[in-house]
Amino acid sequence: MARQNPDIRIPSLHGRRAVVTGASDGIGLRIATRLAQAGADVVLPVRNSAKGEEAARAIRSSAPGARVRTESLDLSSLESVAAFAERMLAEGEPVHLLINNAGVMTPPTRQTTADGFELQFGTNHLGHFALVARLLPLLRAGQARVTSQISVAASRGSIDWDDLNGERAYDGMRAYRQSKIAFGLFGLELARRSEALGWGITSNLSHPGVAPTALLAARPELGRARDTTSVRLIRWASARGILVGTAESASLPALMAATAADAGSGRLYGPRGPGHTGGAPAEQTLYPPLRVAADAQRIWRLSGELTGVAFAS
Repeated sequence: MARQNPDIRIPSLHGRRAVVTGASDGIGLRIATRLAQAGADVVLPVRNSAKGEEAARAIRSSAPGARVRTESLDLSSLESVAAFAERMLAEGEPVHLLINNAGVMTPPTRQTTADGFELQFGTNHLGHFALVARLLPLLRAGQARVTSQISVAASRGSIDWDDLNGERAYDGMRAYRQSKIAFGLFGLELARRSEALGWGITSNLSHPGVAPTALLAARPELGRARDTTSVRLIRWASARGILVGTAESASLPALMAATAADAGSGRLYGPRGPGHTGGAPAEQTLYPPLRVAADAQRIWRLSGELTGVAFAS
């Protein structure tokens, strides 16, 4: 019997601008495609321009007449983040949806960003922190929904406040988990500050569960010459409908968080299947590492200090 993927209804997004990071392939491409099909004007900030244009063509093919364009953005470079934001601000068009989906996962050896941060912490968290801060005027103008993609990895573990950049000891999965905990804390603190300061922004979290994407595939630029054993097992299980999801189903929690009328601030959305690794999307209980408001305030403050970027109130 053919596997039936879950789905959700997405409301009309005509007249609304959506920015989706990490949309040149995988889950991000599916998110951007669904938003375009719903009528959104979609901006794809990408690191690889050729790959980004290929993604844009695929979106236009599945959504004839869609307004979609690419922009250059490398989240591992604060200079690139600033340049992208300056171009967007110069246009002056409000941003109504921002889905912070891009990320890197478990380089086998410690690598650093252009600014000297551990690659996962710098890309997954700090790059997005700076992006949201710089786009704040456009997000406020659009009364935006900001959805930040975390991971089931953030359900346990903690932040090593004394070694945020893994300089003393590096473990790929521990660094990945820390980057996603930090990012989740940031998204929740954004929700609190928006409410307290009247920014009008809704900020929530999503996670895709487990699905066969490029995160654990061969990535020579990350020092990973071949697919990991994990991604081969995930592909096998996904093809058979065992526990994990597909790229299509994994895109739904972020889409729900970003577009559902009742998806509010400070909430987490993910697959509701066993272990929350696959299945239809639903609201979920915040992971324990994300529940301490003092930690969220601390990561916000440290992130501002590290990036040199401030949120103008």
